[in-house]
Amino acid sequence: MARALIVVDVQNDFCEGGSLAVSGGARVASGVNDLMVRWSAGGEGAPAYDVVVATKDHHVDPGDHWSLKPDFVDSWPVHCKVGTEGAAFHPNLDPQPFHEVFYKGEHEAAYSGFEGRTTSGDGLADWLRARDVLDVDVCGIATDHCVRATALDSAREGFDTRVLTALCAGVAEETTAAAITELSGAGVEIA
Repeated sequence: MARALIVVDVQNDFCEGGSLAVSGGARVASGVNDLMVRWSAGGEGAPAYDVVVATKDHHVDPGDHWSLKPDFVDSWPVHCKVGTEGAAFHPNLDPQPFHEVFYKGEHEAAYSGFEGRTTSGDGLADWLRARDVLDVDVCGIATDHCVRATALDSAREGFDTRVLTALCAGVAEETTAAAITELSGAGVEIA
């Protein structure tokens, strides 16, 4: 039985200074990086992950997902545009340890990492199953949007799913609390 860590959208545009910044994003990037350093070093007390992957918003032309007058529910300012610095991983996060990156939302809105694909076209659920993953930890940005969607889909796909809330940042307290309640109700462990 293998365990995976899914790091959701720890990108410049979702961290302080980005076009769709979430307070605490840079802190999450540092915290996730520290976790991966301990995992890479191994030894007693190291996190027990067999695979570590990331998701990235990867927008080329996502239609009405982008708007000059966003409603911040279904439409958003331009963010994570392919080829821009905003789409890159935050500099506090070293992407080298990732076994794979799943890109989502090239031409449409995409919140869940399970909508993403590798550069060779593999989907996240099948990729994890091919590596005998049964247990999944999810962290990243934002708790109330893409982390929520990824964790819900993980549970729907049959993975035992846990959200590492200390390594997440949410957009707003109210929507983050609602997301945690929804996740818990869906059988996702909140840690």
